[in-house]
Amino acid sequence: MYKKCFAIICFFFASDSFAQESNIFKIAFGSCSHQDHLLPIFNNVVTHQPDLFIFLGDNIYGDTNEMDTLKAKYKQLGEKSSYQHLKENVDIIATWDDHDFGWNDAGRNYKYKEESKNIFLDFFEEPKISKRRTHKGIYHSYDYKHSGKTIQIILLDGRTFRDDLKKYGGEFKNDHKYFYKLDYSPHPLSTNPTLLGDEQWRWLENELKKPADVRIIGSGTQFGIEFNGYEAWANFPNEQQKLLNLIKKTKANGVLFISGDVHYAEISKIITPNLYPIYDITSSGLSSTWHFPTPNKNRIEGPIMDNHFGLLSINFGSPKPIIKVEIWDINDNQRIEYTIPLDELTFK
Repeated sequence: MYKKCFAIICFFFASDSFAQESNIFKIAFGSCSHQDHLLPIFNNVVTHQPDLFIFLGDNIYGDTNEMDTLKAKYKQLGEKSSYQHLKENVDIIATWDDHDFGWNDAGRNYKYKEESKNIFLDFFEEPKISKRRTHKGIYHSYDYKHSGKTIQIILLDGRTFRDDLKKYGGEFKNDHKYFYKLDYSPHPLSTNPTLLGDEQWRWLENELKKPADVRIIGSGTQFGIEFNGYEAWANFPNEQQKLLNLIKKTKANGVLFISGDVHYAEISKIITPNLYPIYDITSSGLSSTWHFPTPNKNRIEGPIMDNHFGLLSINFGSPKPIIKVEIWDINDNQRIEYTIPLDELTFK
């Protein structure tokens, strides 16, 4: 009798736990995976059983004008047992940044961007009928249905259309927080260089008008940080503000950014008038590392300098839906946990 009751109780709690878990959609993400490295982090990702993995750029380090070399480096990544393990167990989508686009810090003037695009799409097995193959660049969106809700994932292309960066001209030489050599300066507000390009901006506006409960925007470079002298949206302040204004204009609820590039993890938060908080979760360093984090007044969590991946758990089953943000390091230690109530990402 007692055994039977115990079994019923256990079944009840197990069923309740399963019901809660079934309401959670898990998205792992990361960037900066050098093809010469072993990349055991992919095995860690599989252990956490995400529904999806998003590559955010520098998926290989191509840095070449030779397309055969670029293909060979993708092949090197694809043949790794850890990557094959990931691919067998988790759906994969991707965008790019500079090193897999073709050249360090390159933009629209990279001569082989069309050839590079085709190699990228073939490696990630983009369907032949995909719209990605019919327009310039690789921007794309995906809709995932879960628990009766829509999760929209928007992957931006910050390379194909991007104007040249502005070389650093000594403007911040007396600012002591910059203890390192700056490569670039922000474009003046009086100028209007583009990062996304007109075609991609029009597409993005239409995407933000579509109904969705959560919108995750993936960017190769960081959106939410202050200027740091390296690559970031802060080098194009008009474009950064344009995107914030576009979220306001379209009344798009549930926007959250994920980004890569810098070889460490952090969470940034932008507070701007007439808009809910804009979070940018940076996961960078699947295998690459860096020496120091740059100044970032918008940083609220991190930095994490060890190799890691990011994990979003979108829980529609709790009384108030939440997005749990985590960073897990190469030793499978949780280094960041931060909870964002979904109703925080709404226009009031």
